[in-house]
This record gives sequence, structure tokens and C-alpha cells, in this order.
Amino acid sequence: MNISKRLIFTTGSAAAIGVIAIVGFAYSGIYDVSAGSSHSSMVNWLLSTTSHASIARRAKDIEVPNLSDDAMARAGVNDFNGMCAGCHGAPGRDPEAMGQGLNPPPPDLAESAAEMSPAELFWVTKNGIKMTGMPEWGATHDDDAIWPVVALMTRLPELNASQYQELIDSAGGMGHHANDSPTEGHPHEDSPDKSHPHGESEHSEDTPAEPEEHDHSTHEH
Repeated sequence: MNISKRLIFTTGSAAAIGVIAIVGFAYSGIYDVSAGSSHSSMVNWLLSTTSHASIARRAKDIEVPNLSDDAMARAGVNDFNGMCAGCHGAPGRDPEAMGQGLNPPPPDLAESAAEMSPAELFWVTKNGIKMTGMPEWGATHDDDAIWPVVALMTRLPELNASQYQELIDSAGGMGHHANDSPTEGHPHEDSPDKSHPHGESEHSEDTPAEPEEHDHSTHEH
């Protein structure tokens, strides 16, 4: 056997062994896929590097509109609160239960906005990222609905909790998720009982009131 044939045979054998090893590992159940177990440093590096390079490559030709207008950020704050804050948190607010249980953990978008370009933020918001819990918001929101969210994200590095809440208060009725944004305190504390359509919490029209107790001491025979 000459050298070239030997090299081809050796390479083919190594590839076959590698495939068998990968398939065997997949079927072995050895790898822990639970969200509570962290990736190794090598896997973290590989996923992070691949993700950043993929986003940068696909976002480089996106044309970014003018995001400096305060009205545009206000237009996006309710959608950000409804679409993003639950997993990523917001100024003065921790992520909700779902966001706290994701692996990898959703990044703080104030930090992402300082490190990523607006085009990259837009691309990720629109297209999502596989196997991270980040959804493809472009499936349900058009570009005109996503850019205001990006405009809000670019403001996050400079917003504190009170400034963020002021934006929400000033953006009443704006955005697809205008009615989803929670307010400070307990938003439903003083609201009528939703089980009764007219806010009647004691009796409904279909439930008769209990009869008054009869006072026998004043009854005349």
C-alpha cells in the first residue's frame, strides 16, 4: 500500500471512529442536559464565539433608522417590558421566574446594548437565537414594531429604575404590549373582582342573596 492510499485509509478510519464515538456518546445518556447544569468552559467559549460571529456577519448590512428620537424609545418601552423584561430584567427589576431558570442565562440587555451595535440588537430581537430560549419576535412583529424596542434598548445603559418607570408612565397605550406592562406596587390590588363582569365582588345576578334572619322577638301572633 503506497503512502497516499495509506493516508486515505487512516483518515477514513479515524473519521469513522469519530462518528461512532459521537453516536455512542449521544445514545449513552452520559451528558447531563438539565438546565441546572452548566456547560464546560470549552462549550461556553464555542457557543459564545459562534453566536457573536454569526450575529455580526448577518447584521452588517442592516440599515439602522434614526433611533435618537425620544418618541421612538417611548414607543418601544411597553413592548420591551412585555417581550424582554420578563427574561432579561429591566432597570430596577430582576428577571422573572422563567428568565431565572434559563440556561444559558439571558444577558443583561443594558450590558448588551453597550457592547452590540443597534443592527445586531435588531437582528437578535427579530430572529432569535437557537437553543437559548430567545424567541424569533419577527415571526409575530414586523420591523416597524421591533425598531422602537431597539431604540429603548440603546437607552438602557443610562436609565435607572425611576427613569425607566417614567418612560412607561409616559407611554400609555403605545405598542403591541401596552396593556401587558406592569406598574409599580400591585397593579390589581384595587381592581374589581374579574370573576364578576361588572366588578361586583359580593353577589352576582345569578346568585340570590341570602335571606335576612327573622327576628322572632318582635313577631306578633
